[in-house]
Amino acid sequence: MHCARAAGLAGIALTDHDTLAGIPAAEATGRAVGVRVISGCEFSVRAPWGELHLLGYFLPLGNQRLEAFLAEARAARERRGRQMVEKLQRLGVPLDLERVTARSRGGALGRPHVARALLDAGHVTSFEEAFWRFLGRGKPAFVEKPLPALTDVTSLVHDTGGLAVAAHLGDRGTEAQIRELQAGGIDGVEVRHPSHDAATEARLLRVARQLSLGISGGSDWHGETRPGSSHAPLGGMKVPEEWLKELEERRNETKSGGTA
Repeated sequence: MHCARAAGLAGIALTDHDTLAGIPAAEATGRAVGVRVISGCEFSVRAPWGELHLLGYFLPLGNQRLEAFLAEARAARERRGRQMVEKLQRLGVPLDLERVTARSRGGALGRPHVARALLDAGHVTSFEEAFWRFLGRGKPAFVEKPLPALTDVTSLVHDTGGLAVAAHLGDRGTEAQIRELQAGGIDGVEVRHPSHDAATEARLLRVARQLSLGISGGSDWHGETRPGSSHAPLGGMKVPEEWLKELEERRNETKSGGTA
């Protein structure tokens, strides 16, 4: 939160993958430094092209159904991580699971943690090499991720009083595809993202407005000191406060309608 304050942010959405564990500390620090924290989470769901990331905003803490869902998602990630390490070991790459889990620092484990562990151990010379040699789809250590249906997650988010927003759709965010996602329960579209150029942002904004969907944006900052094309520095995307206000109004309207 100190970084958010230094970047001049009035608020920040914390949306770690498959966990809300960081929210209490973030909210406490946010109150101390004057930065609002929107509680959230990033889910992975099935999509026609494989995997869609879904942002859940305004999620409550301590909801048993939500926490049970997230716990199982993290357990599935742990199983997948173990399977990838086992494949690497069979390929003659001596990587320990403990090294991988240490890179996750208690968070939801994913391929990036395996890639960083490979880099730390000197088995690859770059983060990207870990994917094109071992971890990318179709590569020898790839393991398919078990993914829930979109409707299962949007229903869960709505039942806990939150909103579900489709993240960084890029070129997949055609009007036809977004209509299909809307039928699956999304409330909005992440329009502003480091991977979206000006034309993509304009197209997504037009489609979202046309379909009366909410809009959001963010840096997708993962704490990197040198963010790449998919992640920007914290505060680097300049998201209008009006977008947050519109999402809040949508959330309040949904709750007053008796669906939360």
